[in-house]
Amino acid sequence: MTQPMSLSHPVISRRTAIQAGAVGLLGLGSNHLEALRAAGQAPFAAAGKAKTCIYIFLSGGLAQHESFDLKPDAPSGIRGEFNPIATSTPDIEITEHLPGLAKRSHLWSLVRSLTHPTNGHTLGHYFMLTGQSVRGNFRGDRVPRATDAPSIASIVGDAVPASTNNLPPSIVLPDRLVHWSGGVIPGLYGGMMGRQHDPLFIEASPYGDPMWKGAFPTHSFYGRTTIPKPDERVFQAPSIQLPQGLNTRRLSRRLKLLDHVDAQVEALTRSAESQNYDAQRQRSISMLADPKVRRAFDVTTGDDTDQDRYGRNSFGWSLLMAKRLVEADVNLIQVNLGNNETWDTHSDAFHRLKDKLLPPTDKGLCALLDDLAKTGRLDSTLIVMAGEFGRTPEISSLGDGLGPGRNHWGAVQTVFFAGGGIRGGTVIGSSDADGAYPATSPQKPENMAATIYNALGIPPTAVWKDQTGRPHHVYNGEPIPGLT
Repeated sequence: MTQPMSLSHPVISRRTAIQAGAVGLLGLGSNHLEALRAAGQAPFAAAGKAKTCIYIFLSGGLAQHESFDLKPDAPSGIRGEFNPIATSTPDIEITEHLPGLAKRSHLWSLVRSLTHPTNGHTLGHYFMLTGQSVRGNFRGDRVPRATDAPSIASIVGDAVPASTNNLPPSIVLPDRLVHWSGGVIPGLYGGMMGRQHDPLFIEASPYGDPMWKGAFPTHSFYGRTTIPKPDERVFQAPSIQLPQGLNTRRLSRRLKLLDHVDAQVEALTRSAESQNYDAQRQRSISMLADPKVRRAFDVTTGDDTDQDRYGRNSFGWSLLMAKRLVEADVNLIQVNLGNNETWDTHSDAFHRLKDKLLPPTDKGLCALLDDLAKTGRLDSTLIVMAGEFGRTPEISSLGDGLGPGRNHWGAVQTVFFAGGGIRGGTVIGSSDADGAYPATSPQKPENMAATIYNALGIPPTAVWKDQTGRPHHVYNGEPIPGLT
């Protein structure tokens, strides 16, 4: 599924690229690479400790009552089936189904009071992916537009100087968020900054049947009562090496053939981006020679120890890829744990969370924390984990025969932070006795985004410019106090 043409870089189709013998990088959207760096970047004195941010996004909305903000003393219709367990930090409890994170609470902190004013998936995504809880010109449908606010990923890619390697400053993996109906979820693109500021999307996780959710192949589940066929998705780490036998002479011939294909793509030749296409293609080719880049994407094969620690599934492979991209000095990596609305537990919530969603998340995230801490990179890597909203305090049933769950709830959710100067073993804010509304220290998506920007050293006076050259403030709120 593709982004609407009005908001997409002109690209060569995957089929055409293969037929033309194009290098595999073109399938990664590498026409973005030079464009992502094209905007002028004002120098600044870094104030934060972080060089990289990993933004783990849980599309569908993590239930706070079943994860980081349990209410064991609430009435039965609210407290749910899970029990809290102690962590390694006194007075902090989380769900029994995140035992690995419980042992590592000295490495992470929680904000239990993030709030915004929508219960809608699409607008909630928009708020949490842009870091702005103002609707603005957003129309409410599943079409990214040039009038949208830019994503956090796009702002970071513009504001933080890119490293000297061959990778772009902002990457989203293992797929872009596409609704089961086919619409593309807005909020993750350049928007008013222009399409050249879209992050690079590493689409290693094919869409297939959009009703299959979870960490395939080991922890997948179907989102409806009728299962049409088995989950046939395969996590396909992108190929970024020259095919066997493809020497420089053969590569040159293939690039000439690609030039012929390019000439036939009218949209490409007419676009402003086409002026930079040759440089972008050379950037793609140069990536092929970088062993660190090749290793970053090769996560489904290789070291058995890493495979076992992270988990041999899409969640584990995605987090392992994120760790390697940290080592490659990418500025912002967004990891979507599950395709669109995977965490939307209206029904069968307790089974799905206990057996399908929380175990691979716990395993992969613990491996990521351990590796970054062991190599000394955790101090320079901010990890943020959130969804588009929380879940209702009341347990309910859709009557679909799948068991009870909770509905959408923008009024409060818990956000997870680690690394990048974050004080471990800390809880900021609280929800009320039912887990329905913030009770203390309410925070907004603007505060979460400001925390990311501040950690990465973006100064409070920083601006981004829209396509008309008009400046806009990067910061729309203060960083969350008490986290650092």
